[in-house]
Amino acid sequence: MRKKNVYFLFVILSLCLIVVSTLSILYGSKSVDMETLFDALFTNKESFSISVVQARIPRTLFGILAGASLGVSGCLMQSITRNPIADPSILGINTGASLFVVVGIAFFSISSPSQYIWLGFTGAILTAILVYGIASVGQSGATPIKLALAGAATSMALMSLVNTIMLPNSQVMDSFRFWQTGSIGGAKWNMILVLLPYFILGLLLSFYLSSSLNTLALGDELATSLGINSKKVRAMAAFAGVLLCGATTALAGPIAFVGLMVPHIMRLLIGSNMHYLLPLSALGGSILLLGADIIGRVIASPAELEVGIITAILGAPVFIYIVRKVKIRSL
Repeated sequence: MRKKNVYFLFVILSLCLIVVSTLSILYGSKSVDMETLFDALFTNKESFSISVVQARIPRTLFGILAGASLGVSGCLMQSITRNPIADPSILGINTGASLFVVVGIAFFSISSPSQYIWLGFTGAILTAILVYGIASVGQSGATPIKLALAGAATSMALMSLVNTIMLPNSQVMDSFRFWQTGSIGGAKWNMILVLLPYFILGLLLSFYLSSSLNTLALGDELATSLGINSKKVRAMAAFAGVLLCGATTALAGPIAFVGLMVPHIMRLLIGSNMHYLLPLSALGGSILLLGADIIGRVIASPAELEVGIITAILGAPVFIYIVRKVKIRSL
């Protein structure tokens, strides 16, 4: 795809993100108008509507960061595994992060978002190692279909453990039941400040590796002949992907299919050049997550559906399409 077309798509997605972010602040169980939004941002007026806007701003910003993290994480995992259905949720990584956070809450009285992050990251990386180890058993090694099956089985087993821990404890269940489906409804400014360093580190590392990942896509032997250490590049890319999805899952719960849908759609539009695919996946992930959050708030008003439920509804048909049409071939 020509650079001019890529830049045009980047501008279009940026404008879409601005529109969706604005709608995320304006619409929900109580809708507000643009005048109220400007009053909340630029004046010292006080009212219930302004308080609603002020509460939705951190939710919207957190949704942007979480969506971008999941989009980039999915893009990295699809690249390093050469698997078009690789995704933090399908590979069980999100569920592993959730399990460690719930264990920390239930048994060690963990309550700080920064502690959630470390538990989530630890759970995510251990689950990634476990899934890859299971899929590597046998002569064929970790093929795409074996990775998907190992991830699905691991995810179901870990989610059973999460439910086993949460259900008998009503306090944990009431406070953190969104970990079962994924939600950004409880986002606060302190959560954004905790997530931001991990988001920046993961994003910078991803962009730093983009050239090496492009070379790696040509094949391990050719990449090695061009001076690329394929194992090191894959390990660093996996670290960046797990860091992004683990940190997000620790604070928002397991949000499925964002990392599957967005990179796949962007790859169909612009190809597999990671220089373009990574930033566009970040933008697309933010748009998708905020859009799903708005849908969940509007269709169930005055209550709301968790964003993880909406992304699952949207993502399941995409997953089926990829499996049937792409036939799980390597990227």
